[in-house]
Amino acid sequence: MESKDTLQFTGPRFSAEAVEAIPLSIYLHWPWCVRKCPYCDFNSHAAPSSLNEEAYVDAVLKDLAAWQGRTGNRSISSVFVGGGTPSLMSGKALGRLLAGADRLFPFTADCEITLEANPGTVDESRFNDFRHAGVNRLSIGVQSFIDEKLRRLGRIHSSAEARHAAEAASKIFDNFNLDVMFALPGESLEELESEVRNAVSTGATHLSFYQLTIEEGTAFAKRMPEDLPDDDLCADMSDLVVSELARAGFEHYEVSGYAKPGRRCRHNLNYWTFGDYLAAGAGAHGKLTTLDGIVRERRLMSPKRYMDAVVAVGNGIEEREGVEAEALPFEFMLNVLRLTEGVPSALFTERTGLVRETVEPTLSRLRAEGLLLPDTEIVCPTEKGIAFLSELQEAFL
Repeated sequence: MESKDTLQFTGPRFSAEAVEAIPLSIYLHWPWCVRKCPYCDFNSHAAPSSLNEEAYVDAVLKDLAAWQGRTGNRSISSVFVGGGTPSLMSGKALGRLLAGADRLFPFTADCEITLEANPGTVDESRFNDFRHAGVNRLSIGVQSFIDEKLRRLGRIHSSAEARHAAEAASKIFDNFNLDVMFALPGESLEELESEVRNAVSTGATHLSFYQLTIEEGTAFAKRMPEDLPDDDLCADMSDLVVSELARAGFEHYEVSGYAKPGRRCRHNLNYWTFGDYLAAGAGAHGKLTTLDGIVRERRLMSPKRYMDAVVAVGNGIEEREGVEAEALPFEFMLNVLRLTEGVPSALFTERTGLVRETVEPTLSRLRAEGLLLPDTEIVCPTEKGIAFLSELQEAFL
């Protein structure tokens, strides 16, 4: 890890005005779950029998303060508390975490504050506590409304608990998301259609429907399920999700994101448009644009090592690097190409500091191949581009 004073930048520099124009968010990571799911590759650990949440909150706030002095005059437009299972936190601890973050980096008056929650760890009373702590948006990890699928996924909750969590959320939050997976082991189109109907019926304002992928290092990767849907069935499933949610009034604005009008996730949109985000918590990743260039930071993954480091040196940074100019086109496109409506072409220069001509030859080729829309004033994937998203993104490597 390089210190702030010796960090080398090979990418473009930014003016103060350019930096101030980039939205700024905060990501806070809670690394514990009741138990680890076999498909999960996030930094999560089974919670110990005795967990000092107050000490962890202290560490996260001290770590977050390490970003001070580098953000200019920007306020925080969104906060996301993810994990892990952050709904294991008490309302008191969460309230102290959010209040402390607000003191360090003032939130805008309409700041979107999202908490991830899992059925089986929450009830209506707990949701009320979270609302009073300052949360104004929930993201509930339902994953499925079918008990057999939940069992195969290693989830701790039942379909009844999933419905109960969504019902409780709808009483307290006027904005909440459900995460649902498809292409599950043994899943049929009829089962997926039922999943979509169940998700819509909850009154959720946002739905994240994403295909199960087997990530390296997970339990599923070590023992692959034998009855995963084939590629053709996966494509049919994706088409079904898109068409059924459009019929239910959801806008398909990002590869896996569907929102009621006015309910797109502001925090995720900041990621997808290559905005900036501070990060604190074990394993958290952050990105910040400075006058000297773009910095990425990654925190230590082990909760104990992370907390020990914060106490010892004032932050939990494991790796800190300036993003090289050569890496910026791919990093930018990796994000923005997920957006079904695209972004203005001028955003490339605003967020990377590079001139548009850097990527124009590749953009022209992809337009000719039908992977991007022909309009040169936007960068927007076609339906074909969305279907071959990985290839589209890799064109900028």
